[in-house]
Amino acid sequence: MMSSNSQTLPASKKMLWASYVVSALPVLALIMSGTMKIMKPPDVVKGFADLGWPESLALALAVVEFVCTLLYVIPQTAVLGAILLTGYLGGAIATHVRIGEQFVAPVVLGVLVWLGLFLRDSRIRALVRLRRSS
Repeated sequence: MMSSNSQTLPASKKMLWASYVVSALPVLALIMSGTMKIMKPPDVVKGFADLGWPESLALALAVVEFVCTLLYVIPQTAVLGAILLTGYLGGAIATHVRIGEQFVAPVVLGVLVWLGLFLRDSRIRALVRLRRSS
């Protein structure tokens, strides 16, 4: 049982709609990324080579991306999806750091994944308390 100090109010309608907009950004980006891995246009093939990944991994990475994103979109599994996407995006960050490339995009996507969840899920807001200065 939660004490009264750790309970949070349900999301307001504005907060809920904001969560949908914020969550849609990484979802759309990840769906596009997975789709590009399946289609394998020349830029993606070159990108895999530049990152040091064999092109043969594109389909497996696309499936992982789609499954994690699907889990994030389903309300009952959204927290699991966010955790898995954090791991997936962490791997993307590590890959870019390894070759000395900028890695802002996967960081931003990860922040948006958790911000969207924070805005719509009172359990996450209870875990991550943002306090106002008095």
